[in-house]
This record gives sequence, C-alpha cells and structure tokens, in this order.
Amino acid sequence: MTRRKFLHCALGTSVAIALPQTSHALMKRSTVIKDLRLHNLHTEEKISLSYFERGNYVAEALQDINYLLRDHRTGDIFAMDPVLIDLLYDLKNVLGTERPLQVISGYRSPKTNAALHKKSRGVASRSLHMQGKAIDIRIQGVAAKDIRAAAISLARGGVGYYPRSNFVHIDTGRVRAW
Repeated sequence: MTRRKFLHCALGTSVAIALPQTSHALMKRSTVIKDLRLHNLHTEEKISLSYFERGNYVAEALQDINYLLRDHRTGDIFAMDPVLIDLLYDLKNVLGTERPLQVISGYRSPKTNAALHKKSRGVASRSLHMQGKAIDIRIQGVAAKDIRAAAISLARGGVGYYPRSNFVHIDTGRVRAW
C-alpha cells in the first residue's frame, strides 16, 4: 500500500469514526432549550422565557431581556451580551434553582454610571454595565455567598460580592473576584 493510499484510508476512517459523535453533538445542541426567569426590582417587571432553542438564540426573547435589563433611570436599552445571558443560565443550573433572578442593575448608560461613580467609589468609571456585559443580582432564598461561590466555580468572568447590600455582581470580563 502506498503512503498516499494509506493516508487516504486513514482520513476516511477518522471521518467515519468522528461522524456519529459530531452528529450526536449537533443533535444534542439543537435540542437544548435555555430558559430564564428575571425580575427587575426597580421596575417590578418580570419575564419567564426561553431565549435559546433549536441551536439558536431567540431574537424576540433577547429583545425582551434587553428591555427588562434597560437603564431604569434613563430608559436607555442596550443589547446585552449573550455570553452573560448564558452565564446566568449556567449559574441558575449550578445553584439548582428555578427561582427568578432578581436584577438590581443590568445595563447602565454612561450618564447613569458617571452619576453613580460620583456618589460611590464602588462604581467603576469604566464599568462593564455600560457595555451590557455585567449584571447585579440576588435570588430569593439563596444566600449571596452561595451565588458568589457558584459564579466563581464557573470561572467565566468577574464576580463581586456585596454582602451588606445582599447582591452579587457578575460580568463577562476577565476572571477575577472581589
């Protein structure tokens, strides 16, 4: 058998072996439904929806999430990072809860962020909230320290713990905790 014929057979065998696994992975991905329940504590708005179905994000659901997570002070709406939304989904699964995630802060306009930064050293001047890549949450019946531990275990961004205010900051920036 020539080297060329051997490589051709080896490639064909590799593809044949990998194909069932690949098709199984694609089929599994396409059947995944990701859902969230969110409650904006400032506006009292609540949503319960599936935002990912049949292997794709549901555009209308993402728009609903963006609206709920808008800057409640200015009314500005911003496209939230789908990676952040997926992180929230994974977080609720790690915690084993179906309770709504209570939102303290989602998107912040530059104007709102500047005003909050003036009042508090705890608000970053270049906050990821302004990029739709951060959220501050709590979950009724789940200790903030447990939310923090679960978020840190995912190792997919920043995690801030604010026990006095009873909330956890989660973002899709570099992995860090405070």
